[in-house]
Amino acid sequence: MARILVADDASFMRQMIREILESEGHEVVAEASDGIQAVEEFKKHHPDLVTMDIVMPRRSGIDAVRGIVQLDATARIVMCSALGQETLVNEALQAGASDFIVKPFKPDAVAATLRRVLEKGNA
Repeated sequence: MARILVADDASFMRQMIREILESEGHEVVAEASDGIQAVEEFKKHHPDLVTMDIVMPRRSGIDAVRGIVQLDATARIVMCSALGQETLVNEALQAGASDFIVKPFKPDAVAATLRRVLEKGNA
């Protein structure tokens, strides 16, 4: 299955996402708690997919998407946003994100979105 980087400033959210991903057979190769760390971990691990929180310290998720896309234009990034962040989601998609999932998460919806993004990349 896929090798995934999980970027979120809240450790409980990273853990929740990790559990969903691992239950689907994916491997979480790294975690990041801010946008700067997310780009660094992407450089180190070149994951198949990144889940990226929008609002994070030091460097926003949107800026981190731009940084990752500069490194790899084919990077697959799924944004994680809270309800009411539609403007930020649109900005993230314009920056190069592949898709988004809305918090609070429904595990089935997360799994379906990640499957869709991974399949698009292999088509």
